[in-house]
Amino acid sequence: MKIAGFDWDKGNWPKCGKHGVSQEEIEEVLMGSPTVMEDSYPEEPRMRGIGQTVAGRHVFVVFMLRDVNGQTRLRPISARYMHQKEIAHYEARD
Repeated sequence: MKIAGFDWDKGNWPKCGKHGVSQEEIEEVLMGSPTVMEDSYPEEPRMRGIGQTVAGRHVFVVFMLRDVNGQTRLRPISARYMHQKEIAHYEARD
């Protein structure tokens, strides 16, 4: 699947940014090689992504795929830095 970019607006950015993660970091994680799994949110199909920024920070992102004018875009829903316990679990899986 080809990703055309990101779907940012005043609806999703404030929620993503409230934990201190920048748009650049979220995009680095999602465009890198994140571990992706389904999210159990019942109202719409969401996914969870876990990965590292270029600076080495581990980030957890909830996102969805959205069709915008015939192009598939990633729409981040929320994001936060991972806790040390989560990082240890994530790294043990590799």
